[in-house]
Amino acid sequence: MNIRRADLAQRHQFVDRSSGLVLDERLYHDRIVRFLYSTARERAPWMLKAATSRWSSALLGYLNFDARLSARLLGNRRFLAKAGVCLEECVAPPEWFTTPRRIFERQIRYETHRPMPERPDAVVSPADARVTVGSLRDGALLSIKGKFFDAPTLLARPRWARVFAKGDVAVFRLTPEQYHYNHTPVAGRVRDFYEVPGAYHACNPTAAVEIATPLSMNRRVVTVIDTDVEGGTGVGCVAMVEVVALMIGGIEQRYSRRGYADPQPIVPGMFVERGVPKSLYRPGSSTDVLLFEPNRICFAEDLEVNARRAIASRYRLAFHAPLVETELRVRSLIATSQPPEDRS
Repeated sequence: MNIRRADLAQRHQFVDRSSGLVLDERLYHDRIVRFLYSTARERAPWMLKAATSRWSSALLGYLNFDARLSARLLGNRRFLAKAGVCLEECVAPPEWFTTPRRIFERQIRYETHRPMPERPDAVVSPADARVTVGSLRDGALLSIKGKFFDAPTLLARPRWARVFAKGDVAVFRLTPEQYHYNHTPVAGRVRDFYEVPGAYHACNPTAAVEIATPLSMNRRVVTVIDTDVEGGTGVGCVAMVEVVALMIGGIEQRYSRRGYADPQPIVPGMFVERGVPKSLYRPGSSTDVLLFEPNRICFAEDLEVNARRAIASRYRLAFHAPLVETELRVRSLIATSQPPEDRS
C-alpha cells in the first residue's frame, strides 16, 4: 500500500480490535497542538514551555472540564452521544453527568462490560486505549527504542532501567473521550512505587513526531510489580508507568479490589490483583507504558500484526517504520507468559 506523505502528516489512523476496521482518529485540538509543536517550538520555544507547564495544564483543564460555560456549550446528552459514551455501562445515572469532568471521570460496570481472560498468565490492558507494541532490543522487528521515550530517563532509577533495558514494551494512548480509570495489568506484589516530576506535553501523536521522547519529559508515576510470587501472573517484573499529559490535573491512586469501593493508595509490599481499578487520570488525554523483562511475555498476535500494517499513521512519518495502534478495551488480553523452553 502506497501512502502519500501528505496523508501521513494530516491523518492518523488506527485499527479497531473488535471489528478489524481501519479508522480515522478525530484528534482533539489538533491545529493548536500542531502549532505548538511545530511553529511555536521553532520560533517561540517559550510558548511551548509555558503551554506545557503545570499551571497552564491546570487552567486548560478547568476551562475544558469544570467551567459551567463548557458544560452549557457541550450539552449533556449531546456530548455523551458525540463522545460515544455508553450510558448502559456507567455506574451513575445519566442525570449525574452535568459537567465534562464527570463524563471523563466516570465509573463503569467493568465486571460485565469489560470481560477478562481466565488464563492465569494473561497480561491485560490497563486502559481503554490505543496501543502499539514493540521491543527495546536493538534490531528488533518492532523496535520502539528511543521513539516514545528513553527508558533510563523514563524510569529515573538505574536499577529498573537495567532490569527492563532490552525488554518488551506496550504504549497505551488514552484519548479524551475514553474511560480514564487505569486497571492493574497483572497480579503480583508491588516492589517499588514512586513519582517523577516533569512537564505536561500532549499525547497527541504530533508530540511524538515533532520532539524526541516526549514521554520521558512528562510527570509520571512508576509502579513495579513482581509477578513471580504466589498468586501472581508469572511474567517477571512489570513496570507500569502512568504519564500525565496536557490538561491532566493529576494521577490519583485508587486501588480497589472490588468495584470502586474503599480505594487504597499503592505502597511497596502490597499484593495487587489483576484487572481491578488502580488509578484515575484527572482528566483529558494521557498515556500508560508497560515494560516487561526480556523473554518473559509473548504479545497477542493480532497486536503485532496490526502494528506492522501500512496505514496512515503519523508515527510512520516520524519513525520511518510501521508503528500502528490498535484500539482495545481495558482488561482485554495483550500478552501471555513466554514458555520457559523459549526463553534465551
